[in-house]
Amino acid sequence: MRTFAAVAAQHSFTSGARRLGISTKLASKQVRQLEEQLGAQLLNRTTRSVSLTETGRAYFERCVPLLDQFDELEGLVQERQSELAGPIRLTAPTGFGSLELVNAIRPFQLAHPKVSLDMHLSDQHVAIVEEGIDIAVRFGALKDSSLVARKLMDMRMVVVAAPDYLARHGRPSDAYGLATHNCLIQKTSATPQDWLFRIGGKQVLVHVDGSFHANSPRALTHMAIGGLGIARCPHYAVAPFIASGELELLFPELEVTTMALYAVYPPGRHLTARIRALIDHLAETFR
Repeated sequence: MRTFAAVAAQHSFTSGARRLGISTKLASKQVRQLEEQLGAQLLNRTTRSVSLTETGRAYFERCVPLLDQFDELEGLVQERQSELAGPIRLTAPTGFGSLELVNAIRPFQLAHPKVSLDMHLSDQHVAIVEEGIDIAVRFGALKDSSLVARKLMDMRMVVVAAPDYLARHGRPSDAYGLATHNCLIQKTSATPQDWLFRIGGKQVLVHVDGSFHANSPRALTHMAIGGLGIARCPHYAVAPFIASGELELLFPELEVTTMALYAVYPPGRHLTARIRALIDHLAETFR
């Protein structure tokens, strides 16, 4: 049933099998055995795609809640045990996930060695329901209001530059002066070239431009360290380099923008003990 649901959600035996960590051949065999057991065809198969039959759609709509109930039952049992166990599928942005999130999760894994974590790092938006993701760690405004979100922290957005760049091009006297500098642009916001500051008690947008654009704050950070220009990044990406003197903080008194970090999960899904424990751990760590 789980294999059928994964294949149906992905419209592909290959993608469905990958989601479950099994071979495509085994996924095909299991779905075929389910159809034989039910005496009904659930999927239409072609060389390019897989689609649900009318019977298959009705079965899919009813089996997904049943699978959630099995997960809930498993969670109830685990809550009575001293040890958490089982898989958790997690997705996060590449830069934040590869260091800060890994560091946050490490104590959880050491404390719960029977929990297996499958982390998918991507700077692209991952459809967590379709991909079978248990938790997505995401920055910024949530695009999908149907998902459940728990806020983990607010992250400062800071403006930085290398001492070498400031020595060569001069230090902007105020935020408006950024318009005459080469600014490094992070493309993940709706208006990446409009930087928000608090000036004279009001929120003011300063339009900037520059020769380097990227969707990764770590890419901007390393370009800034190399002296290419002035960057605006989440604080986590630049904090070690501010501490080492490789980057200088500009206009900290004018900062107004923060970026919220959330743990996001699908609605209507009972959180098993291990998933709830990981979310609680992340909330406490980032708090």
